[in-house]
Amino acid sequence: MSDRKVAVFIDGQNLYRTTKSLGFDIDFKKLLTELNSLGGFVRVKYYTCVDEDDDNSSIVPLLDWLSYNGYSVVTKYVRGFTDADGKTRLRGKIDVELTVDAMELCRNIDQVVLVAGSGDFSSLLQAIQRLGRKCSVISSVMTDPPICADSLRRQADEFIELKTLAPRIQREGGPRTDRRAVSLSSVS
Repeated sequence: MSDRKVAVFIDGQNLYRTTKSLGFDIDFKKLLTELNSLGGFVRVKYYTCVDEDDDNSSIVPLLDWLSYNGYSVVTKYVRGFTDADGKTRLRGKIDVELTVDAMELCRNIDQVVLVAGSGDFSSLLQAIQRLGRKCSVISSVMTDPPICADSLRRQADEFIELKTLAPRIQREGGPRTDRRAVSLSSVS
């Protein structure tokens, strides 16, 4: 392990969609071990939206486990709205919370690891790099279509393809069928 101080920021919904597209589930204990090989942690933060009206959400046990096993969990409730067609939909993004936390922590670290794929985070990486910090992105371009935006991949100092990590971080026994991300599309 190196003497570098590393902060990891995980977009949980993006990670879920990416691993589902790649056909595996994350073993978060193995993921933490793999991330630890990058340097000494300052913080590993996991961001996700939750539906406060879904008492049976399969994400709640995961969030509890993460919070007791080395991850700082940041959640935000989704909001309901009615679209132009009269359908009730859910909306939730946690990008601003992740960005603010990254900017606050980046002055005390050597490297930021972003587990996300949105090109919207390219500006965040630029700002962190201007402070002289290394920025790594873990995502995938091996999905169809690619989950990681080209602009984010180009901005990163290092791009780590999630599929290449799969043998070291996947959950044994294959993908689970009972876990689902908060659906931000139609609500029945």
